Order: sequence, then structure tokens, then C-alpha cells
Amino acid sequence: MKTIIKTLFFVCCFLAMLPFSVTFKILAHALNQDQLTSSFSQFLSILPGKTGSYLRAGFYRVALTYCSPDAMISFGTLLSQQDTEIGEGVYIGPQCNIGKCCIGKNTLVGSGVHIMSGKGQHNFSDPDVPIKDQGGSFTKVIIGQNCWIGNCALIMANVGAGSVVAAGAVVINDVPDGVIVGGNPAKVISERR
Repeated sequence: MKTIIKTLFFVCCFLAMLPFSVTFKILAHALNQDQLTSSFSQFLSILPGKTGSYLRAGFYRVALTYCSPDAMISFGTLLSQQDTEIGEGVYIGPQCNIGKCCIGKNTLVGSGVHIMSGKGQHNFSDPDVPIKDQGGSFTKVIIGQNCWIGNCALIMANVGAGSVVAAGAVVINDVPDGVIVGGNPAKVISERR
């Protein structure tokens, strides 16, 4: 019975967000999808409480590459790239900034976490050209399932399944499966058993 009620609630949230979803799909034919995703995300990020989280998930089911209906996307969290995947049972804490990534199922993302679209977003090799004019490249960061990303971590590389990233860590190199990393730059502290 509980599963049926939850499913009905997810469907209601999806239907409540249908006007936003349809507007997004229509505008996506004429405008840049990433800028559009960012704009809608900024607006929807201020919906409070658990209901706000589920309403956001209802919208992101249409706007993103994939978003599970049971994903918890907390207050003030901004998503900036359409090519983002949020798996089943994912919790994203308040005031996060999520770029182009794939977050595996049952992963917990603490408050204030930034998941960048890789570490090559900004080129800065030519000192005679303003950095803003040098471009960059976006890559999809993969965070495995059953991970825990601590508060205020900065993620620019892949995180293996079952790994823990300490609060405030700066991940610039891929993290293997089943380890605990911390520091700046993040280094393996120990293995999870």
C-alpha cells in the first residue's frame, strides 16, 4: 500500500510540473538547452520542503537525460547541464551546484557540494587572451552508486562505486571503487571493508 501511495505522489508531482515541462520542451527547440536548464533550475530551486524536492524531480524527469522520480533534490540546488543523470534513491543536499554528471543510485550528496563538468571547463594557457575568451571543454563526471559525497566537496573527476569523499575534499583525479578520500587534492585515506 505504501508503494502505491508513493507512486501516486510521484505521478501527481510529475503532473503538477507538466506546464513547466511542456514550456521547457517547446523553448528547447529555439534556445540553448543548458542555459534553459539552468534558468528553470534557478526558478524551481526555491520551492521549499520535501514537496519542493519531489516537484523538482518531476520536472527534471523531462528536462534531464535521466532523473529518477524518487530523487531528493533539496532547496537551493542548481543544475546547469541538461546531460545529467540522477539515479534511484539519490539524495542531493541543499545549495549544491550540479554540472554535467551521472550520479549512481543510492548516492548521498551533502550540502554545498559542487560537481563540475570535468576539470577542463576553462582554458587559461594564453596569457594574452582573457580567460573568459579561451573556451574550454565539458566532460561528464561519473559518480558510482552507493557513494557519500561530504559537505562542500568539489568534484571534477569520477568517483568509484561505494566510495566516500570527505567534507571539503577537492577531487581532481579519478577515485577508485570502495575507498575513502579526503584533502586538497583528494587522496586515498583508507579502503572501505
